[in-house]
Amino acid sequence: MSTVLRSLEFLSLSLWLGGGIFLSLVVAPGAFAVLPGRDLAGSMVGYVLGCLHILGMICGVVFFAARLARTRSFASFAAPVALAVVLMLALTVASQYGVTSRLARLRTEMGSVQNTPEDNPLRREFDRLHRLSVQLESGVLLGGLAAIYLLTREAAR
Repeated sequence: MSTVLRSLEFLSLSLWLGGGIFLSLVVAPGAFAVLPGRDLAGSMVGYVLGCLHILGMICGVVFFAARLARTRSFASFAAPVALAVVLMLALTVASQYGVTSRLARLRTEMGSVQNTPEDNPLRREFDRLHRLSVQLESGVLLGGLAAIYLLTREAAR
């Protein structure tokens, strides 16, 4: 049973990390290369990012449920791998409920991001939040790489 639970820990982290990498390296560049207009591409990427956030939160819960069932101890939540997953969850929640929702509101207020001048206050705020979103997602990806590494080291002991 311990092997199944450890596999669930690896699977949840792998799905979360893989989804983030796929979005960053395939979906976002592909949307902006193929779709007609940056507004449409941005809307699609925003939608996929929201789905990824929900997947990430589910994966985080599955990770901790499997970890608790395997170790039978809340003390295992203080291990470095668990702290990396807590960081991933915190960044994901902040991105989804703090940044992504505000970006969507700004997109609606502007009507068109690509047609809004860069010196417009709404556009400046949008660009600032977009940079923050990229930083948060980068943090999730780095946290995921660290978590996979730490979980692998933990399993080797």
